[in-house]
Amino acid sequence: MGSLDTTPTAYSAFGDDAGSFQPLNPEDVRSYLHKAVDFISDYYKSVESLPVLPDVKPGYLQRELQAAPPASSAPFDVAMKELRAAVVPGMTHWASPNFFAFFPSTNSAAAIAGDLIASAMNTVGFTWQANPAATEMEVLALDWLAQLLRLPASFMNRTAAGRGTGGGVILGTTSEAMLVTLVAARDAALRRSGSEGVSGLPRLAVYAADQTHSTFFKACRLAGFDPANIRSIPTGPETDYALDPAKLLEIMQADVDAGLVPTYICATVGTTSSNAVDPVGAIADVAAVFNAWVHVDAAYAGSACICPEFRHHLDGVERVDSISMSPHKWLMTCLDCTCLWVRDTHRLTDSLETNPEYLKNDASESGTVTDLKDMQVGVGRRFRGLKLWMVMRTYGAAKLQEHIRSDVAMAKMFEDSVRSDDRFEVVVPRNFALVCFRIKPSRGMTEEDADEANRELMERLNRTGKAYLAHTVVGGKFVLRFAVGSSLQEERHVRSAWKLIKKTTAEIMQEKIVVE
Repeated sequence: MGSLDTTPTAYSAFGDDAGSFQPLNPEDVRSYLHKAVDFISDYYKSVESLPVLPDVKPGYLQRELQAAPPASSAPFDVAMKELRAAVVPGMTHWASPNFFAFFPSTNSAAAIAGDLIASAMNTVGFTWQANPAATEMEVLALDWLAQLLRLPASFMNRTAAGRGTGGGVILGTTSEAMLVTLVAARDAALRRSGSEGVSGLPRLAVYAADQTHSTFFKACRLAGFDPANIRSIPTGPETDYALDPAKLLEIMQADVDAGLVPTYICATVGTTSSNAVDPVGAIADVAAVFNAWVHVDAAYAGSACICPEFRHHLDGVERVDSISMSPHKWLMTCLDCTCLWVRDTHRLTDSLETNPEYLKNDASESGTVTDLKDMQVGVGRRFRGLKLWMVMRTYGAAKLQEHIRSDVAMAKMFEDSVRSDDRFEVVVPRNFALVCFRIKPSRGMTEEDADEANRELMERLNRTGKAYLAHTVVGGKFVLRFAVGSSLQEERHVRSAWKLIKKTTAEIMQEKIVVE
């Protein structure tokens, strides 16, 4: 390996041999990782006391650190010192127990250890032969998780009878899961409609509720669907903002009458905005009329379905074509880890397979293995299965269920507190561990006044550094989202946040009275 600096002193940090650069010197590996692990352990001990949102301006880091890359080496301690002094103060601390924004990004000691080991091994398991253990581990972890979710055997890589027709793959994000299934559904619809090549693409139509994550509509464009044929179906309070199957049927039939080909429906279990749950079984029934692909996006709430009391939200999943969920949101597995299962892997691999000469091998040619490169957009892939397996192997189903139930109980406690204070309202029924609430209009306040008060409440809360909340708009109203689930969160943190919310609201309301 080379260096930006040709002087012998450039190598002095890497051992006695001035001409030897050994980036994986065993003693350096041990020393650096010990220091990194100490940093991580100290971080988790102190993160609660750090402001959740940083007080920095865009471009701050380039002013803190040197703008040009260093020509010479430096002791690892220098990088660690700069990490503490410049990087940590600019972090939004998703690990903080005072983080209630978006959805949680959970983690655990087992996941961190698994990710560390996978990074150290640095394998690129694009084919089974490229790393048999990595492929087998991913298959095993996905089958384990499928069993926890009580998915039908048709989604399994391995069944009691042998290799199944279905299977899974671990991807980076839900966006990727949507994109690859959209491509597979697109190609199937083109074949079904007798299209020559992609000539029939302008006739294909896709469907989702207006509460579906925005990444779906982005993925549709990437997959080549005409934006004019991407149906965003309005929802309302009468269905708790879930997709109405009757309305879906009406729209799909109208498209057929207009000469279009219904191709793909995205049903969501736990929408980002308000945690609405689309009725999976009823949507699958509608899709069957038109032979359309059904994908279930359970990125966040899918984790809850390992608990029997929440599993009913997936009822009907045996009739869908694919389902994805993200353990990096709520199942104690660090980013990135999105699990995708399909009922028929061939429908995916037929669209995504690549077979260059340099990747050909006996195992792949035998047909006894699925090369995971053929179930994703890229070719290279990380050893993601290890951390997911370590989480399940270390904690077991009982502990993971306990974690979910604890978060839901804390969210219910918060919801009860909101309902007991007549200054506030819960805007939609709570599902799982998200509470959507707001200051309701009072004392002659208009809806616009209430929106402004809620915006002010959120901004003031976030400026304190003692809590971080995000917002959404539901039914035209500005609403605060309180998402419980950070791995370090305890009941005291939820109670403290509620106390801060009440105090800040009182200040806002008092200022309003004074102004009037």
